Amino acid sequence: MELQGKNVFITGSTRGIGKAVALAFAKEGANIALNGRSEIGSEQIAEIEAFGVKCIGVSGDIADFQAAGDMIEAVVEGLGSIDVLVNNAGITNDKLLLRMTDEDFNRCIQINLSGTFNMTQHAVKRMMKQRSGRIINMSSVVGLMGNIGQANYAASKAGVIGLTKSVAREVAARGITCNAIAPGFIETEMTDVLSDKIKEGMTQQIPLKSFGQVEDVANTAVFIAKSPYITGQVINVDGGIAMQG
Repeated sequence: MELQGKNVFITGSTRGIGKAVALAFAKEGANIALNGRSEIGSEQIAEIEAFGVKCIGVSGDIADFQAAGDMIEAVVEGLGSIDVLVNNAGITNDKLLLRMTDEDFNRCIQINLSGTFNMTQHAVKRMMKQRSGRIINMSSVVGLMGNIGQANYAASKAGVIGLTKSVAREVAARGITCNAIAPGFIETEMTDVLSDKIKEGMTQQIPLKSFGQVEDVANTAVFIAKSPYITGQVINVDGGIAMQG
């Protein structure tokens, strides 16, 4: 898929990895729909439009099935279609298992996994009619490896992988691909607050001995969107931390 003039909807795209993904697609000439739970600022839209593309803001809660459908419709109305959906929005709520409440667990599942399902189902209905589309889901290496204090997050991101593979099989005949990206430790606002000692300990687990950059993930998303013969895959962007034999 050539991205020039295509329409890309990225959930959770006002900062961090989501923002980097939006900028990467805009640089390729794609029109962008930004998303967050609160209203998208004019300065955020202007930053994208500086690349000579169209940009709209669509706010809403992906965990609400009806709201997810309304957002898809808003993007179609504003841009004309959805060619690429990047399910990036998600949360963490880290606690050890014995201290984790059912609300702590279910909230991660509701946003990270159910939210991905909500957006994907509504988008696929549109993509099947046009017989083309790309769905890119943001998982995590934690969904592959597990992690202490992240049973809820790991379960949600492992679920995203299962969802990705199942959707890929269902929609392939209509020219739609569905893949997942599994980032490792990436430098974001979330990791900036960690102490140097914690960062050093995390770095020692990574074969390449450094955190990744948001652009590493964004460039992978662009690569997947351009690739018509890759589907049902999980691509790790993790410096080698989750190598599999």
